[in-house]
Amino acid sequence: MAIRFKYSILFFWALVAALPAYSQVKSGAYSTMLKGLLSHTVPEISVQKAVKQQSNALFLDARELREFEVSHIPGAVHVGYDHFDMARLSLPADKNKPIIVYCSVGYRSEKIAEKLISAGYRQVSNLYGGIFEWVNHDFPVVNNSGATQQVHAYDRTWGVWLSRGEKVYK
Repeated sequence: MAIRFKYSILFFWALVAALPAYSQVKSGAYSTMLKGLLSHTVPEISVQKAVKQQSNALFLDARELREFEVSHIPGAVHVGYDHFDMARLSLPADKNKPIIVYCSVGYRSEKIAEKLISAGYRQVSNLYGGIFEWVNHDFPVVNNSGATQQVHAYDRTWGVWLSRGEKVYK
């Protein structure tokens, strides 16, 4: 009985620790979808907290190259998902450097963040709600030409969660 109680308390505090990211998602329906979609196996960071860390954190984009080329968070490094290869990346030697991984909504980035944590990186976070939530909060995205309103919306099913910006599906 004591062990079950101990695990119940640990589970409760794990949920409480994750609540700040959940509460920062604008759409209640989007928040509900994310709670069910993600495994919540890595620390999650809200877009409001992530934007404050832009100058000292490394942002990694776990979307595919065509998505990244449409737009990405300023300063982000493309790492992909389907062909992710940690050996080919120029990751910081300092494994305590803050790293924020993102994708469209947070699923692919969660999986990449798990790999980084397994490799010994200690301050890895998944951007809760991904680039969609970043843009939904009116934070800037860029492409090779500079600032843009375009965002790769992955497909029409996932694109419903992007409420701002110009959706691109190519």
